[in-house]
Amino acid sequence: MLTPRHQALVATLAGMTVGVAVFGTVLAINGNFSGDGDKSGQVVNSQPTQTPSSGDGLQAASLQFTSQPFGSESRPATADVPTGWKSAQDGTRPKYVDPTGVWQLRFDTRGSKQTPAELVDSRARSIEEKNLKIISRDNGTLVYTYDDQTRGPRMGLSSFLPTADGKRTKVEITVGGRPQDEAGLRAVLQRATDTLQLSGEEDTRPN
Repeated sequence: MLTPRHQALVATLAGMTVGVAVFGTVLAINGNFSGDGDKSGQVVNSQPTQTPSSGDGLQAASLQFTSQPFGSESRPATADVPTGWKSAQDGTRPKYVDPTGVWQLRFDTRGSKQTPAELVDSRARSIEEKNLKIISRDNGTLVYTYDDQTRGPRMGLSSFLPTADGKRTKVEITVGGRPQDEAGLRAVLQRATDTLQLSGEEDTRPN
């Protein structure tokens, strides 16, 4: 017959056995119980920018934005850029690309003496891409698609913003992606346009 001390010890061991069994079951359910150290069940922080897939397009609702400075010392500028997109080049022609390289946003703050409409027509004539198709060229914005040899079907939107008198162009904003990304690309372009802050002396190039 077990003494009270022995009975307590047996009860403790039984409780530990049940606890280990339950703990092992929980780990197995969560996918963390693996003899080879698999960490597939760990929580990974989500990226602020949507990750592209073969079928889904860039969704405007998935975007977050961060203000970015660029331009030159004599003409500094800032605008909102999708969070997570990295600067591929800076200065007066900064370019921001998402981590996968599928989407991009570019600014050109050098200005031009041509009107936005003139620059839209000029750009449409100068693009040398396979299967180029001009979708629209309204209100100083050129929308087009083409086929890239490496990346497949692509879409570009180039917007030329006028000066206050409308006779010249102060900046160009271009976004690029795939045709199925059009809604998201338009959202990026609109946000960049709405938040653009450009100061300093305007360029006096003769073009």
